[in-house]
Amino acid sequence: MLAGCGGRATGVFIPIASAPPGATSVDILVATTRARDERPGELFSGERGREMAFANIVVSIPPDANRKVGDVQWAPQLPPDPSKSFATLKVEQLDRDGAIHQLNTMVAQHKPRRVMVFVHGYNNRFDDAVYRFAQIVHDSQAPVAPVLFTWPSRASLLAYGYDRESSTYSRDALEGMLGFLADDPNVDEVSVLAHSMGNWVTMEALRQMAIRRGSIPRKISAVMMAAPDVDIDVFRTQIRAIPEPRPQFTLFVSTDDKALAMSKRVWGSTARLGAIDPSVEPYKTALAEANLAVVDMSKIETEDKLGHGKFAESPEVVRLIGTRLAEGQTISDMKVGIGDHIANIATSTGTAVGATAGLVLAAPVAVVDSATRENYTARVYEVVPAGDGTPRKKKPGEEDRPAPDK
Repeated sequence: MLAGCGGRATGVFIPIASAPPGATSVDILVATTRARDERPGELFSGERGREMAFANIVVSIPPDANRKVGDVQWAPQLPPDPSKSFATLKVEQLDRDGAIHQLNTMVAQHKPRRVMVFVHGYNNRFDDAVYRFAQIVHDSQAPVAPVLFTWPSRASLLAYGYDRESSTYSRDALEGMLGFLADDPNVDEVSVLAHSMGNWVTMEALRQMAIRRGSIPRKISAVMMAAPDVDIDVFRTQIRAIPEPRPQFTLFVSTDDKALAMSKRVWGSTARLGAIDPSVEPYKTALAEANLAVVDMSKIETEDKLGHGKFAESPEVVRLIGTRLAEGQTISDMKVGIGDHIANIATSTGTAVGATAGLVLAAPVAVVDSATRENYTARVYEVVPAGDGTPRKKKPGEEDRPAPDK
């Protein structure tokens, strides 16, 4: 169950000639610290490369009628049947200049010119990362240029220590790439989506960037942390090093995440950030004080028996990510059907400036499946400056008072 690789073909990066009618394609720019793999159809291995490498990969996704949102359909053998399985349409290895040209071509297709960077987690082969990101981009319908940052993972349950060191090995490269994107005049906005151990390297890169530059560039507007495999005490020190104004951080957590429970036992540490219950203390107050949004996925059921990949496999959550990226909308008070309650503590996209605190929730959101014909509305308040500068609560639907800092 943990390995999850049985009955699936390897060497999937041998391009097929074409995709069938109804299939869609996702064009991904890859930046990696992995070493090259000379085996046919592999491209990059789980070993560490001496320098950043780049590639452009186009992934074909089967027609929607032949798949379920959240699924990555692996071909049992090669060549794949693109009407039923994910397939590769194009593979091109790039140098740095070629990667910059490809980036500019991709971002020009979106207005505003948004980039989403995905950083995968522990126990991921290179093809795992590419196909999963293609699925997320397709299913979320996110209007972004997809950039995959993939670090050296040996994709073995017994290689947790190696993967952890490899993620740390890659933090300078990720910092440099995010800095380049933030400084690129052809890019308007950057969002980061990290999963599991990928949150460790993401937080380390952002922490370093804040220390070097004094702050995080405003173009990096959102950081979405899915099932973060990060010690909660360490996270406090990392986020404390990132001064305001900082990107809007959104945590996707689940108290039934078995992979994070195992990680906690391996490290013998305090709670892992991705497995906390955000409705209880001390987490509730700490999250509100740090202006962090939280989406609690504990009651969502997917085919992932470990409960570690819900952010990508749940149709509701993956569409929520797309909504956040489309027109900068808010992750809060979403009407979703999941067959049970979601405890959902969420904030806005973080437009507040100065001493204002953005949106906070007075209580968890409970959203019930439409089949029950019941709806629960979030009690959401926005902290805005009053005329005398004293923060006050704004009730839902109440008009804004004029405020110079709003």
